[in-house]
Amino acid sequence: MKKTIVIALFCLPVFLFAGTPADSLWILNHYTKIERQIPMRDGVKLFTAVYIPKDETEKHPVLIMRTPYSCAPYGESRFTDRYSSRGDSIYFHRNYIMVYQDVRGRYMSEGNFEDVRPFVHYKYSTAEKLRNKGKIEIDEASDGYDTIDWLMKNIKDNNGNAGAFGISYPGFYAMQTALSNHPALKAVSPQAPVTDWFIGDDFHHNGICFVLDAFDFYRNFGVPRPKPVVKYPEIPELFFDDNYGFFLKSGSFNDLKKKYMGDSIKFWNDMANHPNYDDWWKARDGRSGCYNVKPAILVVGGLFDAEDCWGAWNLYKAIEKQSPNTSCRIVEGPWFHGGWKRSAGERLGNVWFQEKTSDYYVKQFELPFFEYYLRGKGNDDQIKEANIFITGENEWRQFNQWPPQNVSASNMYLQPGGNLSFNVPSSSNDPDNYISDPMKPVPYTENVHSSRTREYMTDDQRFAARRPDVLVYETDILQNDLTLTGPVVADLFVSISSTDADFVVKVIDVYPDTFEYPDSLKITYPMGGYQMLVRGEIMRGRFRNSFENPEAFKPGEVSEVKFELPDVAHAFLKGHRLMIQIQSTWFPLADRNPQQFIDVYHCDEKDFVKCSVNIFHDVNHASKIILPVLK
Repeated sequence: MKKTIVIALFCLPVFLFAGTPADSLWILNHYTKIERQIPMRDGVKLFTAVYIPKDETEKHPVLIMRTPYSCAPYGESRFTDRYSSRGDSIYFHRNYIMVYQDVRGRYMSEGNFEDVRPFVHYKYSTAEKLRNKGKIEIDEASDGYDTIDWLMKNIKDNNGNAGAFGISYPGFYAMQTALSNHPALKAVSPQAPVTDWFIGDDFHHNGICFVLDAFDFYRNFGVPRPKPVVKYPEIPELFFDDNYGFFLKSGSFNDLKKKYMGDSIKFWNDMANHPNYDDWWKARDGRSGCYNVKPAILVVGGLFDAEDCWGAWNLYKAIEKQSPNTSCRIVEGPWFHGGWKRSAGERLGNVWFQEKTSDYYVKQFELPFFEYYLRGKGNDDQIKEANIFITGENEWRQFNQWPPQNVSASNMYLQPGGNLSFNVPSSSNDPDNYISDPMKPVPYTENVHSSRTREYMTDDQRFAARRPDVLVYETDILQNDLTLTGPVVADLFVSISSTDADFVVKVIDVYPDTFEYPDSLKITYPMGGYQMLVRGEIMRGRFRNSFENPEAFKPGEVSEVKFELPDVAHAFLKGHRLMIQIQSTWFPLADRNPQQFIDVYHCDEKDFVKCSVNIFHDVNHASKIILPVLK
């Protein structure tokens, strides 16, 4: 028997030994892979790998993923385990024509790459091109259109229906492809889509650079590519075990540039040169073209996505508002970034969700969506407008709109003595105070580690509650369940001793002191009194009235700082407490504010100053958290 196996293996192509999945042999037997340079309207050619079913008994739908991360491996005789590991094998086994494309200017595609390339609202007609000396307007939507058009005309046995999908940056390209409105494009699923890199996704939250992610990403991704390549140049590795210590010692954003980035990382420098929400940033808002969208849309996001949590919620809302006739629905589960394809989805860190939510998602939502719109099979009746997993109660719920219609914006007020209640403060009282020191910032997690964790989105916050520069407000023990479904709004009245400061607000579920998980889960972390982060967000005070036109604080003068936290879907159960924590640093997740009204991106560490922060909670300055309470 052993001899038979050895002989058979030596008859197989060498590439099957290169870490390929168990079903690679199946794909080899059932698919033909071709690689083509597909011409765009301006003559640039985009490298595209097409997997075509050998089955000629029926016509097949086309499913496209456009990516800046490479459609490797290159070579028509080579397959990859990525198609299995990210869940695409389910479509291979249903005889979809699977298409993977390097976007313009990345890897083997021609042209120049531009991060979150702006959508061109008005593209020249043929006659106008002549009048404009041959100028041809392109964007990611036009590249998507030209790709689909070529596939429909050149790939035999396609059924005339195309779909697009992708997670994270590929989610941005999926949505831009949707904006092409090619008549063959019937269904698109932007998943954890990059949407707005200034307001809420990846590298900025409310104008604050998320330096830990930005530095790690752009030091590699931002390396220039002089010509099409199968592999980008390698850069020297940085070795450190403690990211808090590394970034603290590295200094300011400007210091990081001088030491590690230089002038070659274009987007890093572009960020520094556009500190406010100007036209440059607005043009890169992935929602700007979401009008009159023709294909059906299924937006997918993770409730605990550390990268693009904001994007999924707000892309869905933009389509609903700007393109009301579009069939647009949203699915949100208890996942980290891409967790619906990269995990079972039954736990994150120390928090258990009681079921394998990823399997449920694929079977109930994604697969029926594409099967219905691209193959005409089954129906999509089970995919409601909003399909949301409510953590805490750990159940899927479906709503006819999001936020749900029966949600009440309920004010929960900060109270003296660290209390928190729905009652308006009844009298005048002194504000709470802390000193924010940018040289001793509050860490975003208590663990020592090199890379940013995905688990911090549900981490225990007891470590932060013990710090003197973190204010803590807590309800009494809840006598009834309190379910939140929608965005949370922080409305703070503050005064500071300097001219600028950041404000972090964290919404936390405090477990009963006696809480324990079943022994079968083998979760050894002490869960009694666990302070689960449900949602946290940071706001740069200078943007409190306008992201376009920042304003300095007047030291000692009371100002209102009001901002929105990304949507939540969580039930605070009877017997738990709801906690709010407020602080001014969240390091090294968020870059430090020098706490002066100066250029954050070009200042040096010597410009950092301490700031005394007052948070008011009296009858005339009633700081509150506006909760979306589900009735």
